[in-house]
Amino acid sequence: MPKKLIDDIETVILAEIAAFPDGVGVDLLSNVLSSVMSRRTLQRRVTEMAQSERIIRIGKGRSCRYRTYDSVGSGRDVTLRVAEVHGELSYVPISDEGQEVLDSVRRPLHMREYSSYNRRFLAEYHPNETFYLPEALRADLFQMGRSHLLDRPAGTYARSILPRLLIDLSWASSRLEGNTYSLLDTQKLIEHGQVAVGKDRREANMILNHKAAIEFIVRMADRIECDNATILHLHAILSKRLLADTANCGRLRQMSVEISGTTYLPLDVPQQIEELFNEVLSKARLIEDPFEQSFFLMVHLPYLQPFVDVNKRVSRLAANIPLIAKNLCPLSFINVPERAYVEGLLGVYELNRIELLRDVYVWAYAMSCRRYMALKQVGVDPDPTWMRYDKEINSIVCQVVRGLLLPTQETLRELAKEQIPTREISRVVRILIEVFRTLHENNAVSYGLEVDEYRRYAHRISSDNREQC
Repeated sequence: MPKKLIDDIETVILAEIAAFPDGVGVDLLSNVLSSVMSRRTLQRRVTEMAQSERIIRIGKGRSCRYRTYDSVGSGRDVTLRVAEVHGELSYVPISDEGQEVLDSVRRPLHMREYSSYNRRFLAEYHPNETFYLPEALRADLFQMGRSHLLDRPAGTYARSILPRLLIDLSWASSRLEGNTYSLLDTQKLIEHGQVAVGKDRREANMILNHKAAIEFIVRMADRIECDNATILHLHAILSKRLLADTANCGRLRQMSVEISGTTYLPLDVPQQIEELFNEVLSKARLIEDPFEQSFFLMVHLPYLQPFVDVNKRVSRLAANIPLIAKNLCPLSFINVPERAYVEGLLGVYELNRIELLRDVYVWAYAMSCRRYMALKQVGVDPDPTWMRYDKEINSIVCQVVRGLLLPTQETLRELAKEQIPTREISRVVRILIEVFRTLHENNAVSYGLEVDEYRRYAHRISSDNREQC
């Protein structure tokens, strides 16, 4: 299917290129703008723009990059530059402080000092007084991630992009764990239950666990907190059928663990792990800024290693809780280089320095925002009636599904009479008819339904239709 081009595509391309002061290649641009245009069209456009001197071309062949004439930073107090890795662009802008961390963690393992859990690292963090993300940077992130649904009930924005988010975040987070599923494989698995041929079934399980965890966060967005129960539930969902001892799913570890490739030695005293787990989450709940809270969780959950495994996955999903609750763009980790992410964590583990991981977080969030804001640009404006009666529409959908009712116009009208003003009933019924026309297992969660509830309903409707035939 051909891409649907937005009105002023060159302005969009310029905006994307301007985000990379030292230049960006077509491969990355193509990933960011994949929902807007094909790679071939993008290549032709940037070539034309370079020839007409609207942008600057740097280098030749596969190393070719493009930048704008007036590329400037965002005004935050973290100076960014593009890191060079073995002569190839890593596409992760890093600060001077991040470069210091990178230089340290790239030394041979035998040249790095061993370190153990440092309690002062957490003790010296005071919510709303200490900030890992400077004020100007938090303001930048908010401007990037603010949606048109900020004033709607918690989770509304995430539900509006849920089918795409389920695929993106499940794939990207799993890929950071070495999962070899492609984005297309992931889409087939999530949408159709199709397991990729020749792949380890554990990989499919990892992806499906991510899907369930995302649905859990979105479904509970209006009442979820970064508390003990939530994080333990996330771990139970993400680790399901992946741990040798299933008793460890959703439970703090009672044994020692080691992390390969680092000189960091996590705590091994269960009582201390529980105490610090409680302290991490207690401080997280006090943090008022959603981005600071999100990044704090990405730093301190992996550092503590509270579980026998699946710690990083839990931290990545937990980092999305405050963003989804505030109707900000979620963090999908799409296209985040595994090496950059791992080295950012090594800086936390071995040095208690957050700058490199912060650089990765900021870049990753910018990529997520561009991806989902592009979806918004090629979409349609929300129906004002739907926005006004979102809660009531969700309630009626749940009544029909849970009551195993046929969604006839008469049934929907009767249910609407109980909750909708008379003058709006006809419009709401038309919306409901469209909802049930497009309702399926993967989007049912956006209306507050469990997957099992939808399956029972779908089976009943299918049986009724067969009987009528």
